Amino acid sequence: MPTTEIAMTTRATGLECCTPLTGTAMSTEQAEQVAPLLKALADPVRLRLVSLIAASAGAEACVCDLNDAFELTQATISHHLKVLHSAGLLDREKRGVWVYYAVRPAALAAVANLFDTASLTPA
Repeated sequence: MPTTEIAMTTRATGLECCTPLTGTAMSTEQAEQVAPLLKALADPVRLRLVSLIAASAGAEACVCDLNDAFELTQATISHHLKVLHSAGLLDREKRGVWVYYAVRPAALAAVANLFDTASLTPA
């Protein structure tokens, strides 16, 4: 992918005012892949759920343990977990009567490396 530079200029003088943040622009495809992840994470409860799961042993947690961390109903927590799973941020596995959620490392890496120029390579 070619390097894209966008010169920041001032209106009065036409001189550059700062250097670009990255040397490589994100492709349309990359933006379309990451946008749903960011949308799912753009809620404080969901952001905290991912954080709690990622910090748990083995980067997985039972829904029964997650319910105790919030002053919300079990149905509301389940809804948020469903949104995160549908966006591709979490895997889920039913074990008996409980559901366990685990972070998807690749999805979190995509968010963590959002503006890392080394990660912005064509897919």
